[in-house]
Amino acid sequence: MKEITSAQFDSEVLHCDVPVLVDFYTEHCHPCRQMSPLLDQVEQESGGALKVVKIDAAAEGQFTASFHVVSVPTFVLFHRGQRLAQLTGARSKKQLTKWLEETIQRPR
Repeated sequence: MKEITSAQFDSEVLHCDVPVLVDFYTEHCHPCRQMSPLLDQVEQESGGALKVVKIDAAAEGQFTASFHVVSVPTFVLFHRGQRLAQLTGARSKKQLTKWLEETIQRPR
């Protein structure tokens, strides 16, 4: 999982060929720290079918607010430049994986 800034958002998220899960987090958020290893696992287990990046919501406050992130962790899923869905709060790996699969497979 790669940490990015708002300056890297277009190239790392919007112009990516695979779905990208953006994790908005803060350093002092305990649930955010709990989610980090799960997100790494989900990304690795996807075999390249999913990319996960994280953005420090405190350091990128104005950018974060543009996505209506009001608490952390918040996850926003993008694919081919489109925002598909948003999920707030820590989840189990099973819950997160199910949400990702259902959201990615949903017809557009």
